[in-house]
Amino acid sequence: VSIALHLSSGINAEYGGGIYGVGKAAESPPALCVLSHKPAGAAKTIAWCGKGIMYDTGGFSIKTKTGMPGMKRDCGGAAGILGAFKAAVECGFTENLHAVLCIAENSVGPRAAVPDDIHVLYSGKSVEINNTDAEGRLVLGDGVAYARKDLNADIVLDMCTLTGAQGITTGLHHGGLLSNNAQWESCAVAAGLSSGDMVFPMVYAPELHFSEFKSSVADMKNSVACRTNAQSSCAGLFIGAHLFDDYFKPSPIIWLHVDMAYPVHVGERATGWGPALLLTLFGRYSTSPILSGIGPVLPSDQASKRVKHDEMC
Repeated sequence: VSIALHLSSGINAEYGGGIYGVGKAAESPPALCVLSHKPAGAAKTIAWCGKGIMYDTGGFSIKTKTGMPGMKRDCGGAAGILGAFKAAVECGFTENLHAVLCIAENSVGPRAAVPDDIHVLYSGKSVEINNTDAEGRLVLGDGVAYARKDLNADIVLDMCTLTGAQGITTGLHHGGLLSNNAQWESCAVAAGLSSGDMVFPMVYAPELHFSEFKSSVADMKNSVACRTNAQSSCAGLFIGAHLFDDYFKPSPIIWLHVDMAYPVHVGERATGWGPALLLTLFGRYSTSPILSGIGPVLPSDQASKRVKHDEMC
């Protein structure tokens, strides 16, 4: 396993302003940490991108006195991916696997981002900040762009404690799932049922929802105009917009987004949600008899598209 660690202002200069813009006010510098496993004979490249907000005050769009406690768990996506990566490598993962950990602390201070700032992310797209508490999508925007541009990933999965609306959308026990490929979406649902880290699909309709981020001065805003229009789906679409050049053109990249804001904890304690889902979903890429036995049969490589569910049955 190799490790690449990119720190502080170097992130802004080389890898975009998402991670840097969120974490630049904190005492500990933001970081893009990439762990890589490249076995001989690998034919695919898979990137798991995790939101690692070590503490989330909300920034200048500050959280309330009851909403802020517990935000130490806002690194649940990166923590789950780190655990899954370690287990996958130890169990003999047969394909190229990268854990892309997007680490920052969303603090308040003289250097903190403010609403009306414009950040240019690693994708090259500009983002008008209208909510500093919508920070997870910014760091993951850089993460998925890195997966595409630097890792040449065929499959990109991001996992994050992204939205409070996830609990309304899919409940306390199921993570919210968004994907540009209905067959992989179905495999993820099956892997969730087998592993116990369950997920349920959210609405994928960029043609209806991405306009929520319309900006007059940048390529997009970072928070929606209407908070009752599939808010968790919209948040996922923001991340995907930094992976794809255009939602309306075919892409060979398979993308899965997992919002696990509520399954990541019960009360004040962490559940360890996430690693079992990833190990099961990608079990067919493991030499472990257990994982390869319970992993769903994955679809063959194809241009990414939304296949109608009635065409799959």
